[in-house]
Amino acid sequence: MSGFDWAGLLPGDLSLWLALVLVALSAVTSFISAAFGLGGGMVLLAVIATILPAAALVPVHGVVQVGSNISRAAVMARHIHLPVLLPMTLGGSAGAIIGGLIAVRLPDWLLFAAVGTFVLWSAWSKGSVGLGRATLVLGGAVSGFLTMFIGGTGPFVAAVIKTLNLDRMSHVGTQAACMVFQHGLKIAVFGVLGFNYLPYLPLVAAMIVTGFLGTLVGRRVLHGMGDNRFRIALTILLTFLGLRLFWMAGTILLGGG
Repeated sequence: MSGFDWAGLLPGDLSLWLALVLVALSAVTSFISAAFGLGGGMVLLAVIATILPAAALVPVHGVVQVGSNISRAAVMARHIHLPVLLPMTLGGSAGAIIGGLIAVRLPDWLLFAAVGTFVLWSAWSKGSVGLGRATLVLGGAVSGFLTMFIGGTGPFVAAVIKTLNLDRMSHVGTQAACMVFQHGLKIAVFGVLGFNYLPYLPLVAAMIVTGFLGTLVGRRVLHGMGDNRFRIALTILLTFLGLRLFWMAGTILLGGG
């Protein structure tokens, strides 16, 4: 066992201890997403950005998030609000394709500021907006487009679903189902564009397994939370993530990026 070549299972120059950090973090971030509806994906994205090459950041994060969201959608399947899925998926398909084909990137600061504005508005808006099918298609298109550039669009999707005023279990289950399709589309588009997923498969597989364990624990926490406490936690998380997006936009502007 001591002579086993772990390096043969890891991409590039990634060390074993950094791979173990990512595998453990996958469990923690899946717990966060299952218990509070969002947040885990962005935490994972931020850490992956410091470890993996920039070109691998968004596609590898997308594969891990597909696994995490499949497990979350599976354990909460009976709570998924099905009327949301088709319009969000149709819009997301169009948005992901357009995002993947754009040759000139929009400024990152503008993307961050725009998403931050919507996230903060949704966090503090009162009551249910009652989004129609056309608006859900538009929301899916925007999130599908954004995910090709900034990767972690969970707060945007959570903000769209929050306006429907679902109970906590339906909110988390529905968001997970929407994100399965969104990340799946992103994976497909990056594959068509030539990204090679093969070297990352062992690492991603391990992260998906630990992510499932984190999901199971997070669901137990969500069950005992209550809708009012969940909405308070969701509002706090959306506010924090919205402000963080503005901070990132400001950092890019001040840094001349």
